[in-house]
Amino acid sequence: VVSFDASTTVDEFQSRLNQDMRMRKTGLSGFSLYTDDPTGRELEYCLSGSLKICDILSKWEQASKEQHSGKSENTRTIRLTYKNRLYFSHQMRGESERERLLLAYQTNEAIVAGHFPVNKELALEMAALLAQVEFGDFERSIIASGSAQSKSNQTLKQVLDRFYPKHYRRTSSEEQQRQLMQRLSARWTSLKGRSSPECVRIYLTVARKWPFFAVKLFQAETTTPSPESGLSVWLAVHEDGISVLEHKSIKLLVTHPYKNLMTFGGCKEDFMLVVGHSIATNSSKDKPAEKHLFAMDTFRIREITLLISSYINSAHQQKAAAHHLSAPALMAAQPVSLKSKELRSKSPPALGRPSKAPTLL
Repeated sequence: VVSFDASTTVDEFQSRLNQDMRMRKTGLSGFSLYTDDPTGRELEYCLSGSLKICDILSKWEQASKEQHSGKSENTRTIRLTYKNRLYFSHQMRGESERERLLLAYQTNEAIVAGHFPVNKELALEMAALLAQVEFGDFERSIIASGSAQSKSNQTLKQVLDRFYPKHYRRTSSEEQQRQLMQRLSARWTSLKGRSSPECVRIYLTVARKWPFFAVKLFQAETTTPSPESGLSVWLAVHEDGISVLEHKSIKLLVTHPYKNLMTFGGCKEDFMLVVGHSIATNSSKDKPAEKHLFAMDTFRIREITLLISSYINSAHQQKAAAHHLSAPALMAAQPVSLKSKELRSKSPPALGRPSKAPTLL
């Protein structure tokens, strides 16, 4: 529960939220506040820091009433979500426990939706870890029949519904489902006594082995001959650039580093990238400037354009800060004022504390 008044902006609201949840400031954690769509569509809107929370609530309610006018009483209320938007690998060591917990659940959403490459065995291991975080130790019922056994099965089904990829369950028979529950109970039981922070640390250590951990994926279709027209792909936006991934396997096709982008954004009804050259999986030679077009929903075009801009702006700010703070003349001339600026704009206090590197144990 976070209090706010009529003048509270999104930035101020997030600052209070970070303080209450013991998270780093937004510039370091990469978390942002989102709202759901008032018309009921499966969309989320990242909120600008300068907007006032009360104005957002008012506009959302007005749009919801207009959408549902003449229908039965609308009982929907706005849903605000706080989640990671920008992920910087070099900020990992300063993460708070709450940030790691939220990252684990956000990763789980991608795994369940099939947007994160895990095989069946690894998916089961990761589901068991989150089950231990969510429910604690699994108490296997000694009684062979009755309500206790039924309750155990209900809990296992709930864990599979929430933490196991849907596409793996859709293709399994009843017998395979039963075996899956047995294997899950065995994995979960093996974690007995493990604390939530420990399970989250193991979960993220495994998840971070994928090079595109915490990337934001946008479904698209190629409309230019490169890599080939009419191909369903994911556009993966991350701290180093934009990667094009094969839709079904989520394997890398090509990466466009931000330094090679000449322009990007909406072009008629498509999303456009103009790049100087590419780093492809099968070639490292420089290529002449190329124009790539991708068919996407209009809302997604706006969303991906803003996200790319945020990453590029963050990179420029970090470089400027590093250059400013490394100038020997400035350090000699203004030691006091520089120190205060460093505390305000550079690294979080958490980075100064000793922290244990993540391991698999």
